[in-house]
Amino acid sequence: MDDWSARQYLKFEDERTRPPRDLLAQVPLERARRVVDLGCGPGNSTALLIERYPQAAVIGIDSSSDMLRQARERLPACGFVNADIATWAPEAATDLLFANAVFQWLPDHTVVLRRLLEALPAGGVLAVQMPDNTREPAHLFQREVAEVGPWADNPTMRAAVRPDLPPAEAYYDLLRPHCTRIDIWHSVYNHAMASPQAIVEWFKGSSLQPFLSPLDAAAREKFLAAFAEKIARAYQPRVDGKLLLRFPRLFIVAVR
Repeated sequence: MDDWSARQYLKFEDERTRPPRDLLAQVPLERARRVVDLGCGPGNSTALLIERYPQAAVIGIDSSSDMLRQARERLPACGFVNADIATWAPEAATDLLFANAVFQWLPDHTVVLRRLLEALPAGGVLAVQMPDNTREPAHLFQREVAEVGPWADNPTMRAAVRPDLPPAEAYYDLLRPHCTRIDIWHSVYNHAMASPQAIVEWFKGSSLQPFLSPLDAAAREKFLAAFAEKIARAYQPRVDGKLLLRFPRLFIVAVR
């Protein structure tokens, strides 16, 4: 898959930073020695962690070179590491593992979540936020467009479909035996978008990327045009002309 684009992602920085801010507000740590931002992206969530824990060693981890380039430019005093969180392990004295919108991309992410929680010291916190929007119209349209057209038989295209998250009960049963406290909740954001094309641009920075990556330039334009047409029909303008993008997210805070 092509590398992620920090520039595309940050077109909606304010909206994308609200969930990690809401997640961090529920982390029950007054102080921390070492904090790791898993899947740090362009550093917008890392900046929140540095502000919250100014005395801690804050580290950002990501597998995208473009995201890490942007994060280093934004926070030159912070340490950033290129690593795969599916196999990465925290160092001793890590008090907080913070993950904003990354675990939904990992195969068998539940196994990784449990492993990381078990690696924390007593009182350490695993805080996770994941989009839980695979049944929303925009995601269903991505699948529908992928199933027709000249790219329909591309195995990479079929693999781009993101599976549904397990229910909250599954995460509770998975993590509760390994922690002293766990809090799981959903929040539904309604982002006011300027136009159907703005919704297309939003998803170009996230879930559309695996669909577009295997296509050449001409096929990408055809895919995006078909997707945009469906978006324009499904998301109707509100009283001020803007469109509401409904966006459910799952939050987990587990204390070791």
